[in-house]
Amino acid sequence: MIMSVDENFFTRVYEVVKKIPSGRVTTYGAIARAIGSPRASRMVGWAMNKAFSYHEYVPAHRVVNRNGMLTGKHAFPNANTMQELLEMEGITVVNDKVTNFEEVFWEPKSCW
Repeated sequence: MIMSVDENFFTRVYEVVKKIPSGRVTTYGAIARAIGSPRASRMVGWAMNKAFSYHEYVPAHRVVNRNGMLTGKHAFPNANTMQELLEMEGITVVNDKVTNFEEVFWEPKSCW
């Protein structure tokens, strides 16, 4: 079976996201840089919207925008799920924003 460009890209994104430690967050842009596609943060967002259909668990709740905002919360079962998952890991969220973003930010290592 030949994997499409999108499937390969999405798989690379998911492999990075699966490495985000519990209690930490990263950004769409940081993931894009880590996989060697620094201008593809929007496509990383598309991949995160599809993460629930991936064959392995992907902790999508740990991916936020560059300001720490929970911009991907619409992809979860309800409007509060992303925040609840982050709070269960000790991350404080107020008004859809990680309050101590700089402290809990995780920079992925380049993978490709």
